[in-house]
Amino acid sequence: MSRRKKSHQSHHGTANRPRFWGKHAVAAALDNPERRVLKAWATREAAGFMQFPAEVPVTLADAADLGRLVPGDAPHQGVVIEVEPLEDMWLADLLHEAGDKSVLLVLDQVTDPHNVGAIIRSAAAFGAVGIVTQDRHSPPESGALAKAASGALERLPWARVVNLARALEEIAEAGFWRIGLAGDAGSTLQEALGPDKVALVLGAEGPGLRQNSREHCDALARLPISDAVESLNVSNAAAVALYAATVA
Repeated sequence: MSRRKKSHQSHHGTANRPRFWGKHAVAAALDNPERRVLKAWATREAAGFMQFPAEVPVTLADAADLGRLVPGDAPHQGVVIEVEPLEDMWLADLLHEAGDKSVLLVLDQVTDPHNVGAIIRSAAAFGAVGIVTQDRHSPPESGALAKAASGALERLPWARVVNLARALEEIAEAGFWRIGLAGDAGSTLQEALGPDKVALVLGAEGPGLRQNSREHCDALARLPISDAVESLNVSNAAAVALYAATVA
């Protein structure tokens, strides 16, 4: 288990007080009883249908003012909120909640918040039990991540660990068959699947799985893509792998 790192102040929020934007991300945060929403900014139109709780202070603002609360041209859709990050989850608790047939996603130093958010969305869509990342090499909760997750950040359990190799050992002890996705693997994912409890391990784009992570997998597998492309974006690869593991 690890503690969240402090971050420097920013007009766009911090790791300790991130700002979310967009209707899906904000509505999901408001619906999550585990999420503490500190304040909100919204256009008059958005404030009329977002159903903010009475205890959340809401500042009415025009679209241009909202644009200054978020990075660049972020699609705020008329609403921005500032929140506290969700409580960290213990890996043991996540594993305890897994059923006899479960898919778990493990990310080995995938740091891009858009990719991680998209992976969280796919994991929730395919009913994964949760995701596991290394605390120091994964993005904190942020507006970009929450927007890419499209509400799934509030629903999918996320365990951050200090040592990924040790976590993979704990995952194996919980009965999961660990499959590392690697383009140079001799077997396809379909051939590597078998046990009902599967942990899919994906590495960062470019370097892929680190050697130590490979050594802590029960099998390495590749996606059967054509020679027309060298590889898939990690979030696309995760979606394909999740589908394959779910229907197997």
